Amino acid sequence: MEKIYVFGHRKPDTDSVSAAISYSYLKKQLGFNVEPRVLSAINKETKYALKYFKVKEPAYLNDVKLQLKDVNYHKGYFLNEKKSIFDSYIYMLNEGLTGVPIVDDKNKFKGIVTIKDLAHTFINTKVENLETSFDNLLNVLNAEEVNRADDEVVGNILAAAYRSTTFINTVNLTSDDILIVGDRHSVIEYAINSKVKMIILSGFSEIKDKHIELAKENGVNIIRSSYDTYHIAKLIGLANYIRTMERTTKDAVYFDENSYVDDILDVNKKLRHTNYPVINSKTGKCLGLLRITDLDSKNPKKVILVDHNEAKQSAEGLDEAKIVEVVDHHNLSSLSTTSPINFRNMAVGSSNTIIYSLYKEREIKIPKEIAGMMLSGILSDTLILKSPTTTELDRKAVKELSSIAEVDYEEYGLNLIKAGTSLDGMSHEDVLYNDFKLYTVDDKTLGIGQFFTTNFDEIKKDIDSYLDTLDREAEGNNYSLIALYITDIIKNGSYVLFNRKAKDIMDMAYDKDMSEGEYLQDCVSRKKNVVPVIMASFEK
Repeated sequence: MEKIYVFGHRKPDTDSVSAAISYSYLKKQLGFNVEPRVLSAINKETKYALKYFKVKEPAYLNDVKLQLKDVNYHKGYFLNEKKSIFDSYIYMLNEGLTGVPIVDDKNKFKGIVTIKDLAHTFINTKVENLETSFDNLLNVLNAEEVNRADDEVVGNILAAAYRSTTFINTVNLTSDDILIVGDRHSVIEYAINSKVKMIILSGFSEIKDKHIELAKENGVNIIRSSYDTYHIAKLIGLANYIRTMERTTKDAVYFDENSYVDDILDVNKKLRHTNYPVINSKTGKCLGLLRITDLDSKNPKKVILVDHNEAKQSAEGLDEAKIVEVVDHHNLSSLSTTSPINFRNMAVGSSNTIIYSLYKEREIKIPKEIAGMMLSGILSDTLILKSPTTTELDRKAVKELSSIAEVDYEEYGLNLIKAGTSLDGMSHEDVLYNDFKLYTVDDKTLGIGQFFTTNFDEIKKDIDSYLDTLDREAEGNNYSLIALYITDIIKNGSYVLFNRKAKDIMDMAYDKDMSEGEYLQDCVSRKKNVVPVIMASFEK
C-alpha cells in the first residue's frame, strides 16, 4: 500500500505536530499506510509534550517534490558483468534497449554497455583471447559438455588449421591455450597431453573414450559444438564476458533514487541520452534503468495536510504532490487540487479538536499517549482555553482527553506553555521563527511570528537588536511587513515588534501611533486578534 505523509505547516507548533501524530494514528487504525512528518525543527514546547507522553518525534520531511523513486522506472534492468556479449545483445534486443547497466556479483554498478559498444565489438571480429564461463561457451557455440574441469575459461584462442603432423611439430601448446579442432585425434591427444585450457570440437566431432579419460586426468575442458571451425572462430568472441568489452563505459552518468525529476530533466537537456542507470549512492548497488520516457509515468507523493491549507505554509514541492486530505481550523486559502479530496475545516480553537471529533465519529479508541498529544495541541493553541478562539467543542475535548491522559489540564497546560517560553539558547531568529506564518494580500507578503513568554523584559532590554533582525529579514525576503507578537498568557496580552519600514501599516491597522514593544491587552490569538486587524488595514 502506497505511503501517505501527514504533516503540519513549515514552522511546526505543538498543535501542528500533535495533529500529524494523532491523525496518523487514526488513519492507521482505518487501514491506511501513513507516516507523520515535520517540515522543520520542533520547538521546546512540543519537545516537552513528546517527552512527557513518551511519543517518538516525527521524522523530518525535506520536501514532497517528485523524485526518481516516484517514477515507474525499469527496476532490475541490469546485467551481470559475467554475462556473455551475445546474451547481452539478445537481452537488449528483446527489451528494446539502447544501453544497459552492468554489475558485479554483489550488484555493484560497474558501468554501462550500449548498442554502439556492441556494434563495435561485432565489427571487430578478430578475437585472440577469451575470458568467459564454461556455460557461456556452451550457449554461444550451441555446444554440449564433454568434460568440465573449470567453470571459468581464460586463455588464448587457436585453431588447428594445419595438417595434423605439421601442427604437432610446429605449434607449442600451453595450459593457456583454447584449441578449436575437428575430428583430428592425433591433434586432440597432443592438446590433452599439453594440458591446454580447453578443446572445442567442431561439427560435433567424435572423440575417443580414452581421450576423454585422459582429459579428466589432465584437467582439460572439452565441449562439442554443432558449428564448423569457421563459424566457431567467428562467434567465440561473443562468448566473452561483457566486462571485457573495451568500450564499456565506466564513468557513465547515473542517478540515485532520491534524485529530483526536475534535475534529471535538466541533465538530459544537455546529454540527450535515452537511458540512465539508477544507483543506490550509499551502497553503490544498481537498482535498474531509467528510460527517459519513464518520466511520463509518475506516482506523486500522497500527502495529508493538517493545521494548514496554504501552499506557502506547506512543504516545498506541494504542487508536485497529490493532496488527498486536509484537516484544518484556519481560514481557507487559494489551495487547489486536481481531484476531489476530503476536506474537514471547522471554526474551533485547534486542529486536534477536529481530529478528536473524527475519532468519535469513527468510534476509534484513543490511547493515553495519543490523548496526551491531542490535549497538548488544544491547550497550546487555545492558551489553556483562554483564547477567544476557544469553543465548547474544545472544552469538551479537553475534558475527555485530560481524563484519558490522566493529567490536570490546567497544571499540565501551564507547565507546557512555560517549557516553550524559555529564551535560553535562542537567537533572535529562533524567537521570530518559533511560530511564524506568511500571509498574502494583493501583491504584498506579510510575515507574523508569535512567541509566548512571561518575561518580556528580557526581550525589551535587547529590543534594538530584535528590530535590526526584523528589518534584515523583511529586506532579505521582500516582506512588506514582518511583526513579532510576544504573548504573555498570564497578563492575557501581547507586546508587538515590527520592521521599522512597516510603521505606517501598523499605525493604520491599530489606528494610532504605534511604538515598538507596545502592549496590546486581550491580544492573544494571531488568528482572531492579529491577522484580521492587519488585513483590514489594507482595505482602508
